[in-house]
Amino acid sequence: MKLKVCGMNHNTQEVAKLQPDYLGFIFWEPSKRSFTTKMPIIDPSIKKVGVFVDASLEEVIEKVKLYNLDAVQLHGKETPVYCNSLRQKHVEHDNFEIIKVFSIKDDFDFSIIEPYEEVCDYYLFDTKGKLPGGNGYTFNWSVLKNYPSTKPYFLSGGIGLENVTDIESFQQLEESKYCHAIDINSKFETEPGLKNIEKLTKFKNKLTSPL
Repeated sequence: MKLKVCGMNHNTQEVAKLQPDYLGFIFWEPSKRSFTTKMPIIDPSIKKVGVFVDASLEEVIEKVKLYNLDAVQLHGKETPVYCNSLRQKHVEHDNFEIIKVFSIKDDFDFSIIEPYEEVCDYYLFDTKGKLPGGNGYTFNWSVLKNYPSTKPYFLSGGIGLENVTDIESFQQLEESKYCHAIDINSKFETEPGLKNIEKLTKFKNKLTSPL
């Protein structure tokens, strides 16, 4: 199972040394983790993900080019038409990935994702809260028993070191079959955008060790 560390800002290169599969950079100004600095040099094997919330296509494409992003994560009310337009406008990047986020609390109507099947590469399921991400608590993963798609997804929402056993148990279930990656953020911070390397190291080692 792959690992994505989101909300990168203050110590990106330190985190990159741990070789996660993805690093997420938030391009939403109200966020305490909003990324506005120069992109540091990162191993090209690590995919750089830009996180956006209802941004214009022009803004997204501008940031993709400026920061040489490998993927975008769409956290707002972006429509399938929007996703398809983004795909069409960025066809020169063969491996460019679009991740569409859906927020879950106690239940979820999976019919909502059907129109996105042909225009996104991944889904990301996180916890429904006051903010579009970074709320710091998990949703009820048993909801994913009803996942109707074969599209790989990211599991997100307040995941911390205390959830390692839960993840191991989840991996034994049928609904984890298409879980592509675990997405972590606020539970591994000493302050917004500053990651705790010791905690991250422990989590990554536990996540990648054989069950």
